[in-house]
Amino acid sequence: MGHKTAFLFPGQGAQYCGMGKDFFETYDTARKIYTLAGETVGFDVAELCFTENDSLDITEYTQIAMLATEVAILKVLEEKGVGADCAAGLSLGEYGALAAANVMELSELFWLIRCRGIYMQEAYPVGGAMTVVLGLEAGQIRTVCQETQGTVCIANDNCPGQIVISGQAEAVQAASENLKAAGARKCIPLNVSGPFHSPLLSGAGKRLEAELEGIRMKDPSIPYLSNVEADYVTSGEPVKELLVRQVSSTVRWRETMERMLADGVDTFIEIGPGRTLTGFLKKMSRDVKAVNVGTVHDLEELLRAGEG
Repeated sequence: MGHKTAFLFPGQGAQYCGMGKDFFETYDTARKIYTLAGETVGFDVAELCFTENDSLDITEYTQIAMLATEVAILKVLEEKGVGADCAAGLSLGEYGALAAANVMELSELFWLIRCRGIYMQEAYPVGGAMTVVLGLEAGQIRTVCQETQGTVCIANDNCPGQIVISGQAEAVQAASENLKAAGARKCIPLNVSGPFHSPLLSGAGKRLEAELEGIRMKDPSIPYLSNVEADYVTSGEPVKELLVRQVSSTVRWRETMERMLADGVDTFIEIGPGRTLTGFLKKMSRDVKAVNVGTVHDLEELLRAGEG
């Protein structure tokens, strides 16, 4: 059996000021991506990513900043001859996977993520919360959420023993207490601006649907795995519906990784800031190669290793 490589794209929370700057300064290809992103959304995305500011952690801006950085790094990797057999991304990272699979024009992708960021931020402006639950399995957590008053559900199933719940603040708080009583090791509230990946976000999905209407989806050039179904998407046809559902559905990341591992993917390249996804993967399999490319130095190491 031959080697199989997957590109992985992280989601919100991994952003930091200065991300992608060395790519921007080193590679014309990366510069062009930041310029295109900026022209598409109407403000300087490079400046948003590289200079100290208060906007980078606000959903509306985080999403375009992260995606521009991921795509800039992706395009440099492709230019250097690094390819993948499949791709996946966590939440907003799924749009990075769409870029790797060439499902739509990049300008359309940047426009969509800008809208998604705004709609997600406006969908439930106050009274939502998200919390990381450590040390319990998905089934137990689902049961506790169902037994808790109000809206609270699993937002992200990241890896064994790490699951994020999302919903109304008081329901999330109550569920956290119940989960600790049920044996959770820790419940850590997340610093986010809304109850993402919960039914409370379905309004944002509806607004996104209207933006998607005019966009033509091509069949993916490599299969990517959707968050909603944890399965391969091989045609352009279901993409719109999946992106609409994704905003208010559980991100089935653990199952996505299990699926890739079962299919013999043995090399994972996480593209973008941080090492979150590489960390999740290490909890699931020690036998695979997992690298992160967030800086030019990371890229040079990867290329050197490839030549060896």
